[in-house]
Amino acid sequence: MAERFYALILRKPLWILLCFALVIGVALIQLPKLRLDASSDSLLLQGDPDLAYFRESAEKYAGDEFLILTWEPGVPLLSPDSLEPLAAMADELARLPGVAGVTTLLDVPLLESPPLSLTDLARADSIATLRDPDVDRGLALTELTTSPIYRNLLVSESGDLTAVQVALQADEQAEALLDERERLRGRARAGELNASGQSRLEQVEEDYDLALARIGSERDRMVAAVRGVAERFRPYAKIFVGGVPMIAADMMTFVRSDLVTFGTAILAVMAMMLWLIFRSLKWVFIPLVTCSATATLLLGVLAGFDWRMTVISSNSVAVLLIVTLSLSIHLVVRYRELQRQQPETPRRLLSAGAARLMLVPCLYTAMTTIVAFASLVVAGLQPVIDFGWMMTTGIVLGFCSAFTLVPALMVIIPDRPQPVSSQPDKPFTARFASVVQQHGRAVIAVTAGLVVLSAMGIRMLEVENRFIDYFKEHTEIYQGMELLDARLGGTIPLDVILRAPAEMAQDAAEEGAVDGGEDWDDDGFFDDAFDIDFGFGAEDSVKTGYWFSVPGRRLVDQVHSIIESRKESGKVLSLSTAFEVMDDLYGGQLGGVELALIENSLPDDVNDALVTPFYFPGEQEVRLSVRVMETSESLRRDAYLRELREQILEETGIEPDRLQFTSLLVLYNNVLQSLFQSQIMTLGAVFLAIGLMFWILFRSLSIALLALAPNVLAAGLVLGLMGLAGIPLDIMTITIAAIVVGIGVDDCIHYLHRFRTEIAVDQDYRAAMLRSHGSIGRAMYYTTLTVVVGFAMLTLSNFTPSLYFGVLTVVAMITAVAGALLLLPQLIMIFRPFGPEAR
Repeated sequence: MAERFYALILRKPLWILLCFALVIGVALIQLPKLRLDASSDSLLLQGDPDLAYFRESAEKYAGDEFLILTWEPGVPLLSPDSLEPLAAMADELARLPGVAGVTTLLDVPLLESPPLSLTDLARADSIATLRDPDVDRGLALTELTTSPIYRNLLVSESGDLTAVQVALQADEQAEALLDERERLRGRARAGELNASGQSRLEQVEEDYDLALARIGSERDRMVAAVRGVAERFRPYAKIFVGGVPMIAADMMTFVRSDLVTFGTAILAVMAMMLWLIFRSLKWVFIPLVTCSATATLLLGVLAGFDWRMTVISSNSVAVLLIVTLSLSIHLVVRYRELQRQQPETPRRLLSAGAARLMLVPCLYTAMTTIVAFASLVVAGLQPVIDFGWMMTTGIVLGFCSAFTLVPALMVIIPDRPQPVSSQPDKPFTARFASVVQQHGRAVIAVTAGLVVLSAMGIRMLEVENRFIDYFKEHTEIYQGMELLDARLGGTIPLDVILRAPAEMAQDAAEEGAVDGGEDWDDDGFFDDAFDIDFGFGAEDSVKTGYWFSVPGRRLVDQVHSIIESRKESGKVLSLSTAFEVMDDLYGGQLGGVELALIENSLPDDVNDALVTPFYFPGEQEVRLSVRVMETSESLRRDAYLRELREQILEETGIEPDRLQFTSLLVLYNNVLQSLFQSQIMTLGAVFLAIGLMFWILFRSLSIALLALAPNVLAAGLVLGLMGLAGIPLDIMTITIAAIVVGIGVDDCIHYLHRFRTEIAVDQDYRAAMLRSHGSIGRAMYYTTLTVVVGFAMLTLSNFTPSLYFGVLTVVAMITAVAGALLLLPQLIMIFRPFGPEAR
């Protein structure tokens, strides 16, 4: 079948190219539909119980997404020259589509400017703000910089920096679709979904994906508009824009930029390297056209099927370039080798011969690479699963392109005569063979040292995700996050939820009841004490919750203090903050009666600021809102969450089911831990599967084991170097193990397949090694050199994951080729797996 196929290609190469051009044209038509997905939904672990609770909690406490703008004027913060442009900026921001509201220091209630008593607070029709012309701005600045509510959250302690919160509108249609999707998925997991329900689930998922795409486009425009407003007001103050939506938006902006800028640069550098290697435009043109065609086909497939790329799967095109370039160069080198041996043979036959000889090893390299990337399919995180399937699809396309386009172009484009040298051609790779011959023991010793080094590094490897580390220090997003952490309370949100025990909540309600009996008759006691007429009559009663009792307050205060004691914690807000403010207004610590009355007597604007965000009376639970310091060098998310939970349970003695953490910090940590388990722990299964494929290909267990050794070393060395360099495994680098295995396995297959051919000639291991290094070794070396120089361009990226990807890919390529040209032949020379040497 392969012979007939190549006969068709070589007889009708122009027809083949025309058909390929038509397919490429269809792919190009689809490209405008290609989407990058930056939604937080794409980076969360579907089916995670914490995700369901996070969504439930967000509904209770109105957890809208928001952006933060910092405002640091060159004049006093509360001077007219600062407040007037700040108010104007807030008004412009509030008018933007997609903005639900804007909160500045102009809008928050001032309780101590001048100080109010509880009497004043209860009787006030409205609470003063900085928008009131009669407010004493000196007192206001003191309150904003010292109040437990505003200090280091709304205004810096130094009083020269403030934050502007831009709340983003929730999309009701998307939320309704999400609720329905989760409900239907739950029924599906329970086996309760019939055919019509399954059909409805598929429709809802499609509608929700479309809604996410629409929201993503709207958010991009809104974020750009916010940045535009900030830019117009920069003459009045130093402004940075931050917040979780901004992090996601900037990540995708950098990814888009890197795809275009560095994708073009990598292709240009690869072209230069191919020219330096082959000194022929034909051998520059053919590999680059094949790589470009494959990338276009993959992107066309993604666009046509609305298969969205994320920050994780955006590397798929770059990795596919490596795989396709390797296939193309192997075909080119084999063709040139045949041409040197048979200079009078027509191009058609040389092309057919090169394709026929390389078909089996390239097919196995493609299959084993697919196995490596298939390990990502069990990740549990959709973008990683998609990356695995994208690479599988891309490798199939790359293999088909290489074995269709390359032979056809070889026939059509005439050859430049190769110079004939009187001296035998001694390739650079012959030096690797000399090292094996003369320093074989040193190769083994160095390998042993690298194994030890890898083991040390892997022990130091951390599973961590610091978003600030994704950006270089001179970028706006980095500087904004750093400023928020250092002076405005932190960046990443964490919610700590406390539940009241059912029996204690009931007791508190009974004890806090103020009924119309003999003891609680409205005899003027409260009028005398507070000068407030609460109007309790003989038939009235006031029910209070557990959290507005002395035991409830004591627990909230204790947990609040525990969280604040952690150096990774930034600003903490809770009912404890409200109680502290009320203590100041009351002139002492509130008792049980005062706590009970406060729950029901605060003005709406004060209640909305101090109580509602932290108290859900329907289920008698409270929320402690924490801003975690993203820049903290000691922050290890999993350890922080685990240790904080243990400390709260140990010091308070509450039951574990009364304490729960939620927020994106928890969800991203769950993602990381799941990825680590699914990827690193499945490497053994991947190597087992690849070993079985080696066994089938070479029909020898010993050869299969030898072939695995360099691959295991390459994967271990890359992971070890990450540990030694302090590069954590995160949502961006977790796929590097699969990439290393996918790249490294190719070289071993090609070398062993060629060595088996050469050893059959004379059963001379030394001569077979020299011939293998001089033939297939060239292709391996050329591929590595081209990729290494090309991907080194990524070190110039402002997006650190792209930089890491470039560096780790370079390390993986060098390690793979060194393992295949040094360690593997040395192991072959030691164990003689192809039978005894001829005497």
